[in-house]
Amino acid sequence: MYTVIEVKDKRQEKEFLRLPVRLYKGNPNWIRPLDNDLRKVFDPQKNPSFKHGECTRWLLIDDRGACVGRVAAFINGKTCRLEEHAVGQMGFFECIDDREAAFRLFDTCREWLEARGMEVMEGPVNFGERMEWWGLLVDGFDRPPNYAMPYTHPYYVQFFEAYGFRDYFKQFTYRNKLVVESLSPVVIWKADRLLKNPDYSVFTYREIGAGKAVDSLLEIYNKAWNLEVHGVECITRDQVEALYKSLKSVIDEDLIYFVYFREAPIGFFLMFPEMNQVIRRLNGRVNFVGMLKFLYYKRRVDVALGQLFGVVPEFQGKGVEAALIKKFCETVVQRGSRYKYLEMNWVGDFNPQMMHLMDYLSASVVKTHITCRKLFREDIKFVRSVDKV
Repeated sequence: MYTVIEVKDKRQEKEFLRLPVRLYKGNPNWIRPLDNDLRKVFDPQKNPSFKHGECTRWLLIDDRGACVGRVAAFINGKTCRLEEHAVGQMGFFECIDDREAAFRLFDTCREWLEARGMEVMEGPVNFGERMEWWGLLVDGFDRPPNYAMPYTHPYYVQFFEAYGFRDYFKQFTYRNKLVVESLSPVVIWKADRLLKNPDYSVFTYREIGAGKAVDSLLEIYNKAWNLEVHGVECITRDQVEALYKSLKSVIDEDLIYFVYFREAPIGFFLMFPEMNQVIRRLNGRVNFVGMLKFLYYKRRVDVALGQLFGVVPEFQGKGVEAALIKKFCETVVQRGSRYKYLEMNWVGDFNPQMMHLMDYLSASVVKTHITCRKLFREDIKFVRSVDKV
């Protein structure tokens, strides 16, 4: 009944982008991503993952010639062989409610990955950084997605389970109201204790400027995360500068915080306005009219979206995290900011310290995504991520 074709030209790429528009028609919570945000994932000139990896996309066509599914498979050359068995990846899965169609797409990814020596398939994930397009939504279908995060049909869960994908780790999205009173006494005590020490200081992006912000993020990130333990690559100065440049139009300088110990950067908290509140009005494109809408509705965003949170290992558990959160809440309240809520977008179940911090903030889980793995052979033992840490 179905034919799989590789995406190779502009017409097929257009179909790849438009299929979800049809699949989610009438769903009030689905937000169409910006076409250019998705295009850059598959553009070797814009996605650095192509320097050490490869990626292929496909469309699924039914016997009437209609596109009814899509998927992509990819290999990250720097991370695929960090474990005992080689791990390939798949993502950007969308499909009609038909198990045969879904399995045909899964099979296509598996065959492509196996032909390249992969033994495990991870997905649905992004061909790039974890903070974008990562995970299968399993809870929170009654809420719109955060910026650059997947919103998927509930029936996808059954497709992944039936094919043999298993829960490798969960990613929680937490939400709380931005008032200092929502912080637990433990957070306030830890934050105050640390901030009374003159060796520590907290500054916003506005206070330190772009140059110092780039230097600080680069140093902290590469100490807090590493390839061997977290499967996360170090970042370069060019990448950090490109990140700030790409986000220049949405950055709020009072939503980015850094902690220093004797002037050495030791922690950061990067938040951005939740731009999906604006993007839902743009129909996937930022043309002239779209830009006017963007500028108008940007001022009405009332959710701060926490995207990256990092503390260098030797300072973890000393109250740095609490100090960042408390300082942010105080700044928002004191300045009468338009932000009423904080959402933490990507808290893995392998990170109990961050989960405890969310409890201290009186934050509640409002969405859950799962990163799944499918083992290609029965002799491979399945181990969840949390059991490896």
